Amino acid sequence: MKILFIALLVFCTLSAPAFAQKGLLLAQTDPDEAYDPFSDYSEFDEASDEEADINFFRNGRFFTVGLAGGMRGFTGNFAKAYESAPSFGLFLSYFFDLRLALSMGFMTGDNAARLESVTTSYNGNVSFTSFNFDLKYYFNTQNVTRGLADLNPYLIGGFSQYYRTYTFEGLEGYGRDATMGIEMGAGLEVPLMRKKAYLGIQGMYHYVNFKDENGRFLNDGTSSTPLKFPISGDVVDFLVILGMNF
Repeated sequence: MKILFIALLVFCTLSAPAFAQKGLLLAQTDPDEAYDPFSDYSEFDEASDEEADINFFRNGRFFTVGLAGGMRGFTGNFAKAYESAPSFGLFLSYFFDLRLALSMGFMTGDNAARLESVTTSYNGNVSFTSFNFDLKYYFNTQNVTRGLADLNPYLIGGFSQYYRTYTFEGLEGYGRDATMGIEMGAGLEVPLMRKKAYLGIQGMYHYVNFKDENGRFLNDGTSSTPLKFPISGDVVDFLVILGMNF
C-alpha cells in the first residue's frame, strides 16, 4: 500500500506541468479570430486627410461677408462713351477648404455717358448692376518669408449677370438691357483683428456682350441715327473689400 501511494504521488508530480501548460493554452485566444469592425472604423482614408481637416477647423474660415467699393472702368469704345466712376456692393464667400471658396456678389454704380451721332451728342447716365458667381483659389504661403505668410493671394473667376440702364436727355426709347458675362481676376487679403476680419484688394476683368455690341445706329424713337463709333467694349473694376470671417 505504501509503495502504491508513493507511485501515485510521483505520477501526479510529473503530470502537473503538462496539465498546467494545457490549461494555459486553452485560456489564450488568437487575435486574428477576434475582429471588431467598430474598433477599426475611421472616417478618414489616410492620416493626411485627417490632418488637413484638423488644420481647416483650427485655422480655416467657414464663410466671409464683405463690403466692397472701388472704381469701375471700361475698355474699347465703352471707354469713349462711359466715364469711370465709383461702384459698391456686397460679397459672400463660402469655403470648401483652406484653398477653395465659392463667392457670390452684388455690385452697382452709375457712370456718366455721352453718345455722339453724326449730327448730335446725347449726354446722360448709364447704370450697371451685376450679380456675380465665382470660384476663388487661395495660394499656399506657408513656405514663404514669415512677413508674407499671413497674406492670402488668390485667383478668382466665374460668370455674372449684367444689367445696363440708360438715361439720356432728349432721347427716348433707350431703356434697360441685360447680358451674361465671364469674369476673371486676382486679389489679396490681409488678416485683421486676429484673423476675425480682413482687408482685401481685387481686380477683375468682365467680358460682356450686350445686344448692341458693335452697333453703329442709335434708335432715338423717331429714326435710326448713325453713331460716330460702334458701341463695344468690356468692364474692368478695382475694389477694396472689408470683410468679416466666420
